[in-house]
Amino acid sequence: MPESFFVLSKDNLELAIDEITAISKMYDRFSKVKALTNLVIIQSKINWNEIAKRASFVKVSGQILRKMSGLFLDEDNFEVLKNAKSFGCRIINLSSNQFNIPELENSMGDMISKFSHAKVELEDPDITVYLIFTNQENFFGFSKRSKNDHIPKKIKTHPHELDRKMTRLMLNLVGLKEGETVCDPFCGTGTTLLEAESMGIHGIGLDFDKKMWEKSKENIKVNNFKSQVINSDFQKMVKFSDKFDAIVTDLPYGRASKTSDSPGKILDRLLSV
Repeated sequence: MPESFFVLSKDNLELAIDEITAISKMYDRFSKVKALTNLVIIQSKINWNEIAKRASFVKVSGQILRKMSGLFLDEDNFEVLKNAKSFGCRIINLSSNQFNIPELENSMGDMISKFSHAKVELEDPDITVYLIFTNQENFFGFSKRSKNDHIPKKIKTHPHELDRKMTRLMLNLVGLKEGETVCDPFCGTGTTLLEAESMGIHGIGLDFDKKMWEKSKENIKVNNFKSQVINSDFQKMVKFSDKFDAIVTDLPYGRASKTSDSPGKILDRLLSV
């Protein structure tokens, strides 16, 4: 079964590992996941890019070609470059050892050039070849050029709105797939709805604050999204509870909130709906 690698941001690392695990298990319940500090190795039938494009905290990702006990490259490993017109080399050192990375990358490029007709391209190559060093194992892998994730436009914001990366992470942790529907009963400026639609997930949002409702509608419109936004108290969601698959939200709290109830009381009311 193919293996993929994911280098994660060290910010919120435990959550990032949980997220990448949840995504892989959502698409392939037999996926095997191994974490080496902030490097995650996944054995799955799902292509690495399908996992990476949903994740919030992936910095670099690709497919593993082989594990190595040392720096060993041969002609067979460069079959992936057969139809590529350009390539780049990158060393990722997650070990405690010190390397002259520019020198290693140059040497690797020279070696690849002997087996491939592809030219070195630093900015936007067809293929990027990776050597990844950790204290436990070393890996040789690659990634193909892929389109950047679509970050939704947001023309209306609020100082206390939900962080988009954490929103995306929550959507992944609850296991929502493309074509399913999320409900945000305190949708604010629409962050949950925007991230959901950018992932192929339908959205329904509610907010009793008319100004927030209007901001959310404008943000949905500027992205040509189709999420339904309702100016109403969250209790109205009981009328269409059969139309969504999960709830992802950020409870109102603090000075920015227009409700006098505590988050605990709001949660109790939400759970009773």
